[in-house]
Amino acid sequence: MEFIKDIATLEALYGTPGAPSIRKVARQLTPLYRKWIMASRLCILSTVGPEGVDGSPRGDDGSVVLELNPGTLALPDWRGNNRLDSLRNIVQDPRVSLMFLVPGSNNVVRVNGNAQLTDDDDLRARFEKNGKRPATVILIEVSEVYTQCARALIRAGTWSGRDETDGLPSVGEILSEMTSGEEGGAQYDQEWGARAAKTMW
Repeated sequence: MEFIKDIATLEALYGTPGAPSIRKVARQLTPLYRKWIMASRLCILSTVGPEGVDGSPRGDDGSVVLELNPGTLALPDWRGNNRLDSLRNIVQDPRVSLMFLVPGSNNVVRVNGNAQLTDDDDLRARFEKNGKRPATVILIEVSEVYTQCARALIRAGTWSGRDETDGLPSVGEILSEMTSGEEGGAQYDQEWGARAAKTMW
């Protein structure tokens, strides 16, 4: 098997990108890009660092990010599993990418930029819910905003409403497998919902 080692060989396999794919790129939020992003309750945050790369889903019960100005987005870091993979990467390498999704739309809006992490009290207070605040907020300086081609989500039938979870292992089962039965299992799965409800924010 041969591998592609240079950009010229890669580009020869695909050809020239169409003009719309280049012209749709903005350097900050425009009115229509803003409308799309503010409608998104879910984004995928991608980061890179010395220990590797990370892709992390981020969700909220309203807009997943807050616009501070057309070139800056704020993403709260709500309670999770405390692995901190994305946050560790941001502290060491500011490059980030976000993919914003809206249920029912096969389009995706992407944001590339540089991020910093802050525990500023005033900013954290802007996200307060049920008396709780995020431990930190990710500030993203936007360098590019653009739409992603819809073909991938169309091919996958992402919003078709099908339930394809039959036969999938639960998190408890996976955890039991990874710990030789020391953790996880059916009881873990049964109790997870109640635990999550207490620590959602």
